[in-house]
Amino acid sequence: MKNIVPAPGARIIVRDAQWLVRKVERTQGNGHLIYAVGLSELVRDKEAQFLTRAEQKIEILDPAKTELVQDTSSNYRSAMLYMESQLRKTVPTDSHIYCGYKAAMDSVDYQLDPTALALKQPRQRILIADAVGLGKTLECGILLSELIRRGRGRRVLVVTVKSMLTQFQKELWSRFSIPLTRLDSVGLNRVREDIPTNHNPFHYYDKSIVSVDTLKQDSEYRTYLENAWWDVIIIDEAHNVAERGKAKSLRAKLANLLASRSDSLIMLSATPHDGSAKSFASLMNMLDPTAIANVDDYGPDDIRGLFIRRFKKDIKNQTTDEFKERVISSVKVPASDAEECAFKTLSDISFAKLDSRKGAGQLFRTVLEKALFSSPSACLKTVDNRIAKLEKQVDADALVDIAALKSFRADLAGIEFSKYTKFQRLVDLLKDKDSSFYFTGKSTDDRLVIFTERIETLDFLKVQLTKALNLKTTQVATLRGNDPDKDQQHVVEEFGKEGSSLRLLIATDVASEGINLHYLCHKMIHFDVPWSLMVFQQRNGRIDRYGQTRTPYICYLMTESEVPGIKGDMRILELLIEKDKEAHNNIGDPSAFMGVYDIDAEERITAEAIESGKSVEEFEDSLKNQVEESDDLFDLLEEACSEEVLTEEYERPEKSIMPSLFESDFDYAKAALKHIDLGPKVKVSSQDRSIEVPLTDELKYRFRNFPREVMRGRSSFVLCDNKDVIQQEIARSRKEEIAWPKINYLWEQDPVVQWLSDKVVSTFRRHEAPVLSLSWLDPGEHIFIVSGLIPNRKGHPVIHNWFGCHVKTGAFTGFRSLEEISEQTGLGLRTLPNKGIKVEIAPLQTLLPEIVEMAKRYMTDKRSEFEKRIKPLLDDQLNRLKRLENAHMEQHQLLLDLDKTSLEKFNENNRATENLFGDYKQWIEDTLKTENSPYIKIVAVLTADGE
Repeated sequence: MKNIVPAPGARIIVRDAQWLVRKVERTQGNGHLIYAVGLSELVRDKEAQFLTRAEQKIEILDPAKTELVQDTSSNYRSAMLYMESQLRKTVPTDSHIYCGYKAAMDSVDYQLDPTALALKQPRQRILIADAVGLGKTLECGILLSELIRRGRGRRVLVVTVKSMLTQFQKELWSRFSIPLTRLDSVGLNRVREDIPTNHNPFHYYDKSIVSVDTLKQDSEYRTYLENAWWDVIIIDEAHNVAERGKAKSLRAKLANLLASRSDSLIMLSATPHDGSAKSFASLMNMLDPTAIANVDDYGPDDIRGLFIRRFKKDIKNQTTDEFKERVISSVKVPASDAEECAFKTLSDISFAKLDSRKGAGQLFRTVLEKALFSSPSACLKTVDNRIAKLEKQVDADALVDIAALKSFRADLAGIEFSKYTKFQRLVDLLKDKDSSFYFTGKSTDDRLVIFTERIETLDFLKVQLTKALNLKTTQVATLRGNDPDKDQQHVVEEFGKEGSSLRLLIATDVASEGINLHYLCHKMIHFDVPWSLMVFQQRNGRIDRYGQTRTPYICYLMTESEVPGIKGDMRILELLIEKDKEAHNNIGDPSAFMGVYDIDAEERITAEAIESGKSVEEFEDSLKNQVEESDDLFDLLEEACSEEVLTEEYERPEKSIMPSLFESDFDYAKAALKHIDLGPKVKVSSQDRSIEVPLTDELKYRFRNFPREVMRGRSSFVLCDNKDVIQQEIARSRKEEIAWPKINYLWEQDPVVQWLSDKVVSTFRRHEAPVLSLSWLDPGEHIFIVSGLIPNRKGHPVIHNWFGCHVKTGAFTGFRSLEEISEQTGLGLRTLPNKGIKVEIAPLQTLLPEIVEMAKRYMTDKRSEFEKRIKPLLDDQLNRLKRLENAHMEQHQLLLDLDKTSLEKFNENNRATENLFGDYKQWIEDTLKTENSPYIKIVAVLTADGE
C-alpha cells in the first residue's frame, strides 16, 4: 500500500471486508483519503472513508490471483452484465462530451460550448454569462453531469437567490438526475432535526442547495462552510457577489470563501459586470486568483477560457424553434383632467429645503415623478412619508415644502378611480377579445404577468384587478422582495403548474431575476416603464426564453400628458423602449447603450436626463457618448470570448459515446432487473420503454439523504428512457399539488440505474472474473479482457483503457482494442449462445501472471505516451504561472514604489502570492502528473476451449 494508490473502480480489502473505491483524494503527508462503498455482505452499500496512513492494512487485490470462473448463465447474461457494470465505471479522460447532451432536454449545440470550454482547462472553473433566456441552468447541468461522470462531482453545493431554490433544484433533478437537498429557511430547521448536534450539515449532505442570503446571515453556517470541501460549487446570479467599490459586501466575502472550497467552480450570470473592469476582475479572480495581477489593467489573454458570453443574435444559426420572436407594443393613454392637474402641479413644483442638499441622489421632484408614473397610490405614499419627515423639523424652509407637498397631495387625491386612465385602459385591454392580451383567467394556459416597481402599485393592482376582472382571490398572487423565501418559491411554482388556480401574477422586480415564468404564460405587461435597460432585459426574459412554446407578447403602458415637461420626460422613457428593441435585434446587450452595467447607475442616468430637461435627441446623443466611454471593457470581453476563440482555439464540442455491450440504458436495466430478481413488484414494459422498481429497504437506505421532495410519498421508482415522455411528465407534474415528476429519466446518471450497476458487480464473488467459451475462436485461442487505469497524484483516473491480451497456443501474440474484440467475437454486437460445455480453467489460470505483466507494460507505454503528450501542456502551465507570479510581484513592488502600501503590507502581499502560486503549481503537478503504478483488472476471458 506504500507505493500503490487505489484508483476509482478498484476493489480493496479493509478490515476484512471488500469495498469498491469511488474516489481518492490526496492528504497532507503524501497520504490518501479513500471514499468507498461496501461490497461484502456485512457492509453492503455502506459508505465509508479510509485514511491510508491510519489503516493498518489496505489490500488491493492482486490481478494475477484473479479466480477465473466459467459463466454458466444463458447467453452469458451474468458475464455480460458484470462486464457492462465495469464499463460503466470507466471514467472519460479526454475533453469530449459523453453524457450531458443526453439529458432530458432538447439540447442545442450552443448549450454544449461552456462544457467544451471548461473541459479544455486544467480546472473546470468558468463563468457562464449568456444573456437572459438562453438556458444557463441547462448549460450548468450539462457541465455538472460531465464532472459527475468523471468522478469529480460527488460533493456539490449550489448557492442561489432564494426565489430560485426550488426551480434550480427541480431542473437538475428532473433533467439531469442530480438530487440537491434544499437548505432554505425550512430546510435548515429540518437539518437540525435530522443530524446529530454539532455535526456539519455540509458533511451530512453531499449535494445541497442553499440561499446566498441564508449563508450570508447565518454565522453558524458560515463556520460550517470554512470546514467543508466540495468537488463542485455553483454560484447562481453571480453578479450579486462581485466586488463593488472599495469595501467588500457580505455576499462578495462569502463568494471569495466559497471559491477556495472546491476544485471546480461554476458561476452563472446574465449581467456579469457593471461596466467596471475592476468589478469584473473580482469574478475572474474567484475563478482563478492567479490570472490577473492588476485588476485595473488586464487584457483578453488574462481572462480567456474563464468565461463564455453569447446573446440570442449569436446563436440564431444554431436554433430553429427554440426561440419565438417577441411582439412588443406600447399603449399610450391620454391623461384625464385630474391627472393633468397633478402633472401640471408637479411640473411647476419647487422646494426650498428638499433639494438643497441633493448630493448624488435624484431631485425629490424626480422621485415624485417616477412614483406618479407608476401610480397615484405610489406617489401618495411617497408624499405622505416625506411630509411626516418634514413635520419633525421646524424651520421655515420645511414649512414651505410641506405646503407645496400638501397642495400636490390634494391633486393626487383628486385622481379618483374612474379618472385613473392607465388602469382603466389596462382593464379594457384585458377584456378586449380582439387584443393579444385578452384575459379571462378561465383556461389553464391563460396566464398573465404584470410588472411594477412599486409595492403600493402592486397592492392597488391586486385589489382592483381582482374586482374588475371578477377573479377569485386564489387566481391572483403577488411576488415581492420582502416575502419569505418559501412563499416566493411557492408562488413561482404555482404559477407554472397546470393544476393551480393561479392565473394573474403581479410582481415587483424581485421576479425579474432568474426565475421561469414561461411554462404556461406568454403575456407580460409593464404597468410602469423601467428607467433601466437592464430591468427591461431581466423582466422580458421571464417569458421570452429558451423553452417558450408560444409567441411572447410584451406591452408597455404609458400615460400621455400634454404638460410640456412631463411630455418630454415620457419621450425619454419611450426612447428606452426603442433602445431595448434595438439591442434585442442587433447588439444583444441593451446595457451597452448606457455603458454602466448597473441598474441603479442606469436609473441615475435617466433621472439626470429628466432633471436637466434634455430633449429626447440630446438624451440619445448622451447615450452614444456614454457607450464610447465604456467601450474598452466591452471590447475586452468581446475579444476574450469571440466566436473565433470558441471555434478555432477551443473547437466546437465533440460528442462521444462510452463503449457499451448493450444497445441502450433501457436494455441494460431490463437485463439487470431480470438477473437480480427483485420479485413480482418489478414491472418492465418494452413497449413503453419503462421500468418500475419497488422502493426496497436497501434503496431507502441508499437514498436516505435524497431531497424530501424526491422521496415524499414514493413506494417505487418509475423510469423511462423516452425523452418526450419525460418532457411531458415534467409538464404534467405542474398540474399536481406536489409538483415533482413521478416518472424519472432512465439514463446512465440516474441513481437507480447506478444502483443496478453496483448490484450486478456482485454477480461474481470477490476477485473473480467470468470465462466465456466461443466456438468461432480458433483452438487454443484466448482473449483476456483487461481494464487498465493510471491515476494522477490526486487519485483521479487520467488513463483508463479497456483492451484485450491475445494468446494463441500458449503464446502472447499482441493487444486488441475493445472495438477489435467486438468485431472478432461479436461481444456486444449479437447474442452469444452458451452451450454449457465445460472449460478447463487451470491452463487459463496459469497464464494470468504473464497476462498481468503484459498489461502493465501496455499501460506503462500508454503512460509514456501520455506524459510525452502532456509535457508541453504541463511546461506551458508552469511557465504561465511563473510569468503571472512575476507580474503579481511586480505589481506589489509598483505599489510600494508609489508609496501606496507599507513595507509590512508589501511583504505580506509577497508571502500571500508565493503561497498562492505554490499551491496552484502543486495542484497542476498533482493533476497532470501520473503515478507509476497502473491498476490492472482482469475483467473476463474469451476462449475457444470447451468447444
